[in-house]
Amino acid sequence: MLNLGHKKLEVWKLSIDLIKFIYKTTESFPKSELFGITSQLRRASVSIASNIAEGCARKSLQERKRFFEISRSSLVEVDTQLEICKELNYMSEYTEISINKSLNLLFAKLSKFINNAK
Repeated sequence: MLNLGHKKLEVWKLSIDLIKFIYKTTESFPKSELFGITSQLRRASVSIASNIAEGCARKSLQERKRFFEISRSSLVEVDTQLEICKELNYMSEYTEISINKSLNLLFAKLSKFINNAK
């Protein structure tokens, strides 16, 4: 794998942690959701880290910020999908509390990262 700068960023590392959490959590979802909410959650969570990485590889500040904003939008997408999962009782209360902490921390760090992008 490439040894690139984005892998040292806290927001990227947190997004990787979120991906692992999402994959582990969705393992217990109903098999009927494999191509529905499970797939959607996994793809959206991967999009967060992927867009941070892609943004870091862009030359212009405008392009970098755009990819970082797409990353934050994917995080909001994950949040919405998790709300749906909560309503469908696919997650325990403990899982919900844990994931909410991760989501809020990543959203705050990513927002600050976008605002401070150079």
